[in-house]
Amino acid sequence: MKRVFQLIIICFITTLAEDAFAQVYKTEKGKAEFLSKAPLNEFVGTSSNLNGLIDVDKNLVDFFIDLNTLKTGISLRDKHMRENYLETKKYPFSEFTGKFKTLPKFDQKNHDEVFVVGVFKIHGVEKQVEIPASVQKTSSNELAFESKFVIKLSDYKIAIPKVVFYELAEEQEVTISGVLKK
Repeated sequence: MKRVFQLIIICFITTLAEDAFAQVYKTEKGKAEFLSKAPLNEFVGTSSNLNGLIDVDKNLVDFFIDLNTLKTGISLRDKHMRENYLETKKYPFSEFTGKFKTLPKFDQKNHDEVFVVGVFKIHGVEKQVEIPASVQKTSSNELAFESKFVIKLSDYKIAIPKVVFYELAEEQEVTISGVLKK
């Protein structure tokens, strides 16, 4: 019995030690922004509620956002965007899960320009994507990140009614950024 207790203690201490040296960075206050450039109308939607995780040891990158937190500056447009296009009652979240194509150096002096490959999901549709990103270790406990990429609404079965074709662009420029803490 004493030996079993010792093994349990050793396992517990080993788990604590692994967690102490794990390189997992998280944020709940990252920024997400989309830019819609249509012929007759250009607008931006933003949210400061981007959740993200980078697990260096597992080469895991995961970001998600509650689409109900996106705001364009016009409440009626926000309501139509959520109800008619994004259908947030049915599909409230957008998520990207992937891994670095080449693991960044996480250097405090330089930004690492990398590509992240994985699955982007919005409106219930998942699609394999490769997106560029910039990552920099800003301190021993923080990583700064930014990524800019384009999504086509039709790729994710988000319809654009013909009447508002000139007000809503088929391609949306998406930018995510923030600071992840260890």
